Amino acid sequence: MTENAEFAVCLGSYDRCSYIRIARGEIAMLHILLIRHGQTDWNVEGRWQGMIDIPLNDAGREQARQLAQHLQARTVNAIYSSDLQRAAATAQIIAETHALNVTHDERLREMNLGVLQGLTHSEHTIKFPEVVSAMRYDYMDYPIPEGETRRAMQDRAYAALLDIVAQEKAGTVALVTHGGVIRMLLQKLFGETDPLRNRSVFNTSVTEITYDGATWELLDLAAFTHLGETY
Repeated sequence: MTENAEFAVCLGSYDRCSYIRIARGEIAMLHILLIRHGQTDWNVEGRWQGMIDIPLNDAGREQARQLAQHLQARTVNAIYSSDLQRAAATAQIIAETHALNVTHDERLREMNLGVLQGLTHSEHTIKFPEVVSAMRYDYMDYPIPEGETRRAMQDRAYAALLDIVAQEKAGTVALVTHGGVIRMLLQKLFGETDPLRNRSVFNTSVTEITYDGATWELLDLAAFTHLGETY
């Protein structure tokens, strides 16, 4: 085999591969920063946002600015974002500090929570107790009325991640999305472990994962040191 020969690399898990062709000697480490959007008023109120397009509040914009300042110490090569404005606005604030454009992808949207969107947890249990019960019983595959399943959300977000990996291949990429999406991506890549299950994904927290062409690795989980004592 010559030095310039190509070979196939599987992006994904053993049971679901998306193959790309890579020239020998070109494999490098890709760092992906999974970033949750900044705070919204509905976050403060405990309302499930889902796909409802709620904007950042003042605190959320300040969180995004603090994160952008924190990330100035790193070279970020590309920024991808959910097209919902709470994520897109967070991504734009980060992008401006790196002179980058944001690539929006609707597959990175939060889960469509259907009839539960706009309600607090206590309101869910009063208005839709059967839906709440069914979601707990069939966590991944219960289709919320007027919404979607967690697995459907996981599948579309994972497909977006694979496309990003195939496009970028190396360097550092910021991916600004939503708490539910980050949890489902981590579960897909690393399984459902206690640290992943129990750790809160705070607004503008950063979860760093890497991919070397064969193996995914979790480097940091939901870090928010950029917020100091304000969170």
